[in-house]
Amino acid sequence: METHLRWTKRPNRLVRLLVATLGGLSLAIGITGGAHADPTPGEIEKQIDDKWNQIEPVIEQHNQLKIELAANQTKQKQLEAQIAPLRAQVDAAFDKVSAFAVLQYKNGRFSKLDAMLTTGSPDTFIDQMTMLNMVAKDEQDKIKDVLVAKQQYDAQKGPLDELVAKQAEQEAAMAQQETQINADIKNLNDMRIKAYGSSGGTGNLRPVACPFEYTGGPGAKAAQVACSEIGKRYVWATEGPNTFDCSGLTLYAWKQAGYTLRHYTQWQYDDTARVSRANLKAGDLVFFYKDNHHVGLYVGGGWMVHAPNPSQPVQMKKIDSEPISGYGRVA
Repeated sequence: METHLRWTKRPNRLVRLLVATLGGLSLAIGITGGAHADPTPGEIEKQIDDKWNQIEPVIEQHNQLKIELAANQTKQKQLEAQIAPLRAQVDAAFDKVSAFAVLQYKNGRFSKLDAMLTTGSPDTFIDQMTMLNMVAKDEQDKIKDVLVAKQQYDAQKGPLDELVAKQAEQEAAMAQQETQINADIKNLNDMRIKAYGSSGGTGNLRPVACPFEYTGGPGAKAAQVACSEIGKRYVWATEGPNTFDCSGLTLYAWKQAGYTLRHYTQWQYDDTARVSRANLKAGDLVFFYKDNHHVGLYVGGGWMVHAPNPSQPVQMKKIDSEPISGYGRVA
């Protein structure tokens, strides 16, 4: 059984990383506000991009933890559902033994003290115990297979219960940072509005035809869907239809084309086939940075549609504008 034990320690470090990152983000915002009374758009964009590249990997890891926790909780419920009827059979069998013991006691034939006092010998008591043991053994033999199955399920469920408890604690710790994340994102947006105004975009979000090229098939459908989402807001850990994060956008676009992707950039990298840049076609995924923490959907002509960060809506962008780590084909 896959239990993702690698999560038992790593999220604690991620929480500390997130706190440190957000602390640095707040500091940078404060310093920038004091040092530059009127920062240039280029300066603001660089700060936004740099800081978001620090935050996004943590958010993607948080997405992964939430999905794995939900999967393990489902396994936990399934095991409990399998164990419950077995437990009921075991309990029923031993209830019979218990009922027999009570009956013997009430009839005065199963009192150790009574046996010792009335006979002057423990023989009566030993006879009663022998009978009770025979009844217990008979009941146990009847449910031998049930006992074995229950023990096997219990052996699986014990470690899973511990893992779920740890993951739930880790996820709660990361979730507590959401308020701080939202506050710092608001500061980023305030900086952006000051630099660019309140138009909701930094220039033309769709500078060329989107998709730039049409090749037919499910990839073209996914590209068309991604293009139709241009202008919608970035909200981390969302996958549409009104807001997206980077892997949520690619997941949503391909879902409309009839294919399922998982909501985590590394999983999408793992689940897609590697292709070369020369063979890219509309609908392929483009991954960025060494840890694959960002992804966009290729729409042809060197362009992609992606959900960049909370300071910018879904938009087109040249794929060479960020460090590429690989390309993936869904279908």
